[in-house]
Amino acid sequence: MTSVYEEKNLSKAIMRVGLPAMLGQLTTLIYNIADTFFVSLTKEPAMIAAVTLCAPILLIIMSVACIFGMGGGSVIARLLGEERREEAGTTMNFCVYAMTIAGIVTFALGLALMRPLAGIAGADAENFSYTCDYLKWIFIGAPFIMLANGFVHLFRSAGLIKEGTIGLVLGNVLNMVLDYVFIAILGWGTAGAALATSLGFFCAVIYYIVCMIREGYRGNQLVPLTPKRFSLNASIVRNVVSIGIPGALITVLMSVSNIVLNNYIGIYGSDAVASYGIAYKLDMVPILLSVGLSQGVAPLVGYCYGGSEKKRMSDIVKYTILYGVLMGAIFTAVFILFGKHLVSLFLQDDALIEQTGYFLKILCLSAPTLGVINMMTSYFQALGKAVKSLTITLLRNAVLFIPGIIILNRFWELNGVIAAQPVVETILTIICIVMYIQDIHSGNTQTDTVCI
Repeated sequence: MTSVYEEKNLSKAIMRVGLPAMLGQLTTLIYNIADTFFVSLTKEPAMIAAVTLCAPILLIIMSVACIFGMGGGSVIARLLGEERREEAGTTMNFCVYAMTIAGIVTFALGLALMRPLAGIAGADAENFSYTCDYLKWIFIGAPFIMLANGFVHLFRSAGLIKEGTIGLVLGNVLNMVLDYVFIAILGWGTAGAALATSLGFFCAVIYYIVCMIREGYRGNQLVPLTPKRFSLNASIVRNVVSIGIPGALITVLMSVSNIVLNNYIGIYGSDAVASYGIAYKLDMVPILLSVGLSQGVAPLVGYCYGGSEKKRMSDIVKYTILYGVLMGAIFTAVFILFGKHLVSLFLQDDALIEQTGYFLKILCLSAPTLGVINMMTSYFQALGKAVKSLTITLLRNAVLFIPGIIILNRFWELNGVIAAQPVVETILTIICIVMYIQDIHSGNTQTDTVCI
């Protein structure tokens, strides 16, 4: 089969890199829902609260992996486009060992500071022990959590699309199966949920390492596992980290903005929070599919950029945006027409169904804009233009979104708070289009960095 980087049919190339990444995002969403579902079977509110409180800590661990995974993936794809395979292999080596070291440090510090961290996360006397049970196994599995999440991006950049997706799906499916065994059968509660997560990622890492050994025997220079190839070359470190930080900040800032949003929705009562929670879970489907499509295409864009195939790169970006907008429009139509029927799968109360369906109709209005925003974020990451990628991230999750919630709440109360997402993302879409046009017309081929 022709390498995805050499595929002449643009639509086929986009689908070959985009569909596996979209599948991976969907299985991640399903795993997150399953984790909460099996813990809820215990009918112990303190356990459910503990899992919720630990979620930001797990996201931060994954964010560190993004620094080396997404950052390294961007650098590797561009180096391959420039036919600098030796340097691409050295970069891959650095990223793997950097994630391993970061995971070991997180493991040691996490266990040493577990109780203070549980308090910072918001644990109280009722759920403190459950929170610590969860954190203990998450920190023990930290090296594997980081490696598994980073390998996905590194494998995509090296053209190992299928292998990257299989590892991600394998880890998530095993996680769900082990959730059932550890929680529903053995009754291990939050400790079982965290152990299932760590073991799922551990198995994914084993799979990735086996793939790397196999590729090494085949003479692939991109996947050297030998420590002799490890390098702390300042240029490699700077390029990887400066591109990876915006990718990591997406998750961190999204968590912060969601905390602010939840606090404002909480003003209007628990029913409003519940309605928004269900509507947002459904709206996450087009969001994650769009993220998967754009992240999957990013290495292809970087490869074209490194190889000075500017026309092909431009066409790939435009086609991907078109597909993303069309996909978002389809979800918008489905949610508007059948939103109440979908939310009724989760709720029984007629008033809540009505309110949740209404929230979903508002949230889904921004689904078509995701094709532009997510592609532009990935586009600038792929080109090594970290400052522009970081700018979009900051605008989306802090500069525009948080003030948008405050202002719209003042004028339209709850409806305004819910409308903050489509309003802000519509404005951001216009900004992204302007940034892209300026970037194309400037003819600037230099990457940029963020200050570390």
